[in-house]
Amino acid sequence: MPVLCDAHVEQQTNIVWTIAGSDSGGGAGIQADLATIQDLGCHGCSVITTLTAQNTAQVDLVEPVSNQMLLAQLNTLANDLFPAAIKIGLIANQQQVETIAQWLTSFKAEFEQRLKQRNCLVVLDPVMVASSGDKLNQQPLNFAPLLPLVDLVTPNQHELYPLAKSALNCALTSSQSYASLPAIDKPNSLSDMVQLARFIAKQFNCNVLAKGGDANWQGNDAIDMYITQHVAGGSAEHNNGVFILKSKRVATQNNHGSGCTLSSAIASFVANEFVLHDAVVLAKAYVSRGLNHSINIGAGSGCLGRTGWPNTLVSMPYIINATGLATEDIDKLATQIERGLSSLHFRPLHAPISVYPVVASIEILRELLEAGCKTAQLRLKPDAELSPKSQQGVSVQSWLSEKIQQAVVLGNEYNAQVFINDHWELAIEHKAFGVHLGQEDALTADLAALSSHNLALGLSSHSYFEILLAAQLKPSYIALGHIFPTTTKQMPSAPQGINKLRCYATLLKGHFTTVAIGGIDEQRLATIASTQCDSVAVVRAVTESTDPSQAYQRLETKWQQVCDHFTKQESV
Repeated sequence: MPVLCDAHVEQQTNIVWTIAGSDSGGGAGIQADLATIQDLGCHGCSVITTLTAQNTAQVDLVEPVSNQMLLAQLNTLANDLFPAAIKIGLIANQQQVETIAQWLTSFKAEFEQRLKQRNCLVVLDPVMVASSGDKLNQQPLNFAPLLPLVDLVTPNQHELYPLAKSALNCALTSSQSYASLPAIDKPNSLSDMVQLARFIAKQFNCNVLAKGGDANWQGNDAIDMYITQHVAGGSAEHNNGVFILKSKRVATQNNHGSGCTLSSAIASFVANEFVLHDAVVLAKAYVSRGLNHSINIGAGSGCLGRTGWPNTLVSMPYIINATGLATEDIDKLATQIERGLSSLHFRPLHAPISVYPVVASIEILRELLEAGCKTAQLRLKPDAELSPKSQQGVSVQSWLSEKIQQAVVLGNEYNAQVFINDHWELAIEHKAFGVHLGQEDALTADLAALSSHNLALGLSSHSYFEILLAAQLKPSYIALGHIFPTTTKQMPSAPQGINKLRCYATLLKGHFTTVAIGGIDEQRLATIASTQCDSVAVVRAVTESTDPSQAYQRLETKWQQVCDHFTKQESV
């Protein structure tokens, strides 16, 4: 299970390996990795590739371990301490690249069945130069043998072009097709970053996080480009994507080990059972917080603070979905998208949400409103409801329009907040109170029209990544789910569970109304309330009852009781 979101709390059994060099100054490399892994609630194991004699200002000596010692460390750990994630950092020479690549190939083959049950993420931070400016590799490295075996690679600006050359070398020496290498040895725009990162991602079929922390041309922002392929457990809409991750640049010289910290944090968040998209944004927030609490020691660059689980929205990156944008115009278009989103304003809730029934029937909706329900959602299912009437010439559109109009009339009659699921155009036409959209529907809906017609907006989310995308739209509420297994809807993601719900609710507390959804019944209300989530959406607990209005009233009474109980506990 993942750690609690106020982590530092308890040590977990999730194991993260770091294959990297030792920094005798303690700010980067193995030392920074182990500090990060422990800070995020995992157990860290180390495979040392290189010993360095360095301090905050300079690197005096770099000495690789023997190939025998490198392999011995890998094999010994694999026999006892199986990893949930592996971070690879400093590799001293080409022989080590080949050795680690061959070992990973054997490891994946030997433990194929175990890895099918739970994949072991491999993230590569292709370290080439220390923060002091001193080179750490004995010669330029060709990472081509290693890259097809990793899930994510995290180059900075200086590493992007050499890494892309590795990709080209691999393509030239194999039978695979390849695109022309972009002639951009020094990126100075988002367009340059995207071209190089896409080239690497395409050639090696891996995800790429191109970092902008060392990109002075970015000014007051630190912008990373996240290029995705297929991410297990993530939404299909975010596969093969291009995302701009934007944070405010932290004005500090104490940034020694920031790249090591980022990659080991990503590995740790994945080990805590978060999908890669979540791990990337959480790690970027973790580094931002670490820079804000950095420590000035020695004569050179100080190191990052270890600040525990990121649990504030202000530390999270702003995400711009740049998938499909013309690469040459991405800088300008990204700015336009951000401005457009900031102009959206949706109708606020006029009453708090508590128990929030989701129903497919006008008849049940009427019963619930008569019973005192003040917030409900109409989720129409024409495929299930309309087939007999279709033979009588009733179109789906006219049926939907009639039902939505009836729901709006009922909402007005009972002064209730009735949300229409999905059908935003008809909701606008009939002047509904609000619309609830999934993340995939929000990509195609006319959000500006919903805003200009003063409709409330509820958005679904299934991860940190989706929560941040939703929060940027400033919706009326954010639904968090699915928390428990559910049969009412086919879900692409795994159940989130209570620990993740607690993380999400903590992040959004005081900013957005939160609604837990998915497999919630009367027996689970107390557990949900313990997370400080504001409200609960219920489906089968009401719709499958012989008396929906009575079931709703019972749930409402129970919810108020358990919420009061935890409120009193907090005040003690």
